[in-house]
This record gives sequence, structure tokens and C-alpha cells, in this order.
Amino acid sequence: MTVTTSINPYTSAKLKSYKNHTEEEVSQLINMANKRFYSWRETSFSKRKKLMLSAAKALEDNKMEYAKTITLEMGKPISQAIAEVEKCAWVCQYYAENSEKQLQHEIIKTAAHKSYVSYEPLGVILAIMPWNYPFWQVFRFAVPALMAGNIAVLKHASNVFGSALNIEKVFKDAGFPENCFTTLLVGSNAIEGIIENKNIKAVTLTGSGPAGAAVASIAGKNFKKTVLELGGSNALVVMKDCDMDKTINTCVQARFQNTGQSCIAGKRVLVDAAIAEEFIKKLLIKVRELKAGDPMNEETYVGVLAREDLAEEIEKQVSASIKAGAKLEIGGKRQGAYFEPTVLTNVTEKMPVFNEETFGPALSVTTFTTIEEAVALSNNSKFGLGVSLFTTNIEAAEKLAFQFDEGAVFINELVKSDPRLPFGGIKQSGYGRELSEHGIREFINRKTIYINK
Repeated sequence: MTVTTSINPYTSAKLKSYKNHTEEEVSQLINMANKRFYSWRETSFSKRKKLMLSAAKALEDNKMEYAKTITLEMGKPISQAIAEVEKCAWVCQYYAENSEKQLQHEIIKTAAHKSYVSYEPLGVILAIMPWNYPFWQVFRFAVPALMAGNIAVLKHASNVFGSALNIEKVFKDAGFPENCFTTLLVGSNAIEGIIENKNIKAVTLTGSGPAGAAVASIAGKNFKKTVLELGGSNALVVMKDCDMDKTINTCVQARFQNTGQSCIAGKRVLVDAAIAEEFIKKLLIKVRELKAGDPMNEETYVGVLAREDLAEEIEKQVSASIKAGAKLEIGGKRQGAYFEPTVLTNVTEKMPVFNEETFGPALSVTTFTTIEEAVALSNNSKFGLGVSLFTTNIEAAEKLAFQFDEGAVFINELVKSDPRLPFGGIKQSGYGRELSEHGIREFINRKTIYINK
């Protein structure tokens, strides 16, 4: 029998032990999910809407309980954990209200008496999800999948099994039929067999590049569709005509929320050399004001990383960059799973904090002299998830948007996910889209219907 024990990264205390599902149990759960699909796909949108609004209410009613589990399991500051649960309620409400319209038949005029595209569910969809947003990452997949008539099966990160079971509870409490949403308590070594199960029709993964490549390879061999949301190294491009105070506030939030553990965090500040000195001075003041400490304290903004090895990794990247010539302006020290909010200046393209994904509270600063140089610096990344551009010249910024090799360009705002907008990247940030009508149409069969009298 395999047992997984969750550890509080702030106190190092053991939280709870979970008995992992056996291979036979996993097979049985997937079989039951597949059987449920054939009745679930026949339900009306009005029925699904009612259930999904009930899920939103269950999230709102129990957000403190669920947020506490998130914080204890992976160290997210409690105020941010509450906000995460609330955002999940929002995505439930959004798809409850919009799914029917997004999936209505698309009439196409041809020589036929009638022809159209029907958007139909695929079946059981496997989600492999990470620990950094243990509720949001799951809900932004599960909600559109269920509203489309699919069935959701979750393999969550092993350090957040409590959150995984809480998510399953949300759908049960909302009144969804049994086996519409199932959590599999298994380790990564079980993933290949799960993907190969004939009843799994498609796979979505949010995680690292190597994990995405492995999953895509297995799914590809079995002719199953995948959606991959992988890493990111978003640039924060600061023009000399920006509103400096607002820009700095946004940059600090973009980098340090969730203790920097976000694929879409702004990780590389690219600032016009003409304002760099003033910008850095004000930036450091804001970073020093960030309250670090016990993640259960509502005033804490920066907590611990989810595991000590993650803090060790960001420490190595920062140290190697300093050794290569970067200047440490603030932070840089580690204690267990805690890593101080850190700012490095004089950063060049060859340093780890520039050319690798930094998954923690470390912000690099690089200067440029022309917008062409800024675009080139931003695009000099294996990732392509998003970029933020700060300027008061909105018209010029909008014209620049197409030059950035990214899945999203946000002007005067941090890159963020919104149920109404498609979310996803290019290059090694993955492929496919989540959220909006684009996301709900990822796991459907676009069936052509052609009718002649």
C-alpha cells in the first residue's frame, strides 16, 4: 500500500496521510466515469447550469475552509487563497451563463438543404494539475469540460491531495451525479497507464516543460488530444512615458503574488535606461514594504515556497546570476522553504534569472535604449506565455502587440487569466487554449452534419 503524506511547508509539520489508489481502483474509477458520460452528455444545458451555479455557491459558502487547506498544504498566503476560491466561483458562474451559446450549432450555408457543425463532448478527460494554484488550475479545466458534457478525472499534485478531495466535494455537494468529477490519488508513476486507458479520451496538463513533453508523447502514441499549459518567463516592458507609480505597483504584484510561484508571473523587468535609476529606487521601496511571514496571517503577502527544494532552486539561480555579474539590490537569502523577496539589477541575457524560468520571489531588471531592443529582449526566451507593456501611448503600444511572440499582450496590466478571454501560450509555454469559448471547444468533437431532402 502506497501512502502520501502532506507537509506544511511553513512549519514542516505533517498534515495528513492519504492512501493512494491502486491500479485496479484507478481502472474501476475510470470505468465508472466512462459509464456516467453516456447519461451526463444527454443532460440539458439548463440542468448543467443549475448544478454549476450550485457549485459556485458551495465554493462561496466554504471558501474559508478550502482556503485554509490550500494555505496549509502549499503555503499560499491565506488572503490570496481566499481570492483563488472566489475566482473559481466566478468561472462556474461564467460558464453556467454562457456555455449553451458557445456550443450552439454553427449553421453553414452549402448546397445542402441544411448543414451545420455540431459541438459534441468527447468523453472522459484527464487533467494533470500542479500545486501552485490548487483550486483555480483545476476549475478552469473542469467547469467548461463538464458544461460541454464531458466527464472530469483529476490527477493532482501529491502535496495538495486535501485540496483535490475538497474539489471533488464541491461537485458532490452541488448535486452533480456520481462520477462526473473524480479525484485519483496516485503518483506521477501512474500517469502513463492512465493516459493509455481506452476510456480516457483526451488529456490536459498544467506543469513543467519536461512533464508536458512526456504526457504529449504518451498521448500522441495513443492518438489522444492534449492541451498543455507549461512554463513562462513573462517580461514587464517599462517605457519611459509610463505612469511610474502605477507601473511599479503592478510589477510588484505581477512578480510577488503567490510568492512568485506562477507561470504567468512577470519575471523580467525590461526598463528604459532613461528612467531606470528612478524606477529601481522606487521599486525597491515597494518590495521592502511587502509583509512576509506566517501564510495564515491575513496581512502576509509573501509566504514560503511550497517545498524546500523549490526555495533551493531559486537560490541557485540567483547565486549563479550574481556570480555572472548581476547586482543584488535586496533579498537573496533562504531559510528552509522561505526565500526573501529579491531584486537583481544589471541582469544580462546570459544569466539564469533571465534565460530560465524563476519560480519564486526573485525579480530581474534589465535596461534597454530603444523599443526594438525591448521587443528583442522580451522575445529572447524559449517561453511565450505573455508580456506586459507599460506606457501612456496606448495607440503605439497596440501597434507593437503583434511583434511580441506571446500568447497574450497586456498593456498597463499584469498578465492574468480571465474566464472571458482565451488563456495559453506558444513556444515552450505549450499549446491549446483554456477559458472563454475557445477553451470550452478544446475537448469537443466538431461534427459536420449535412442534410439533403
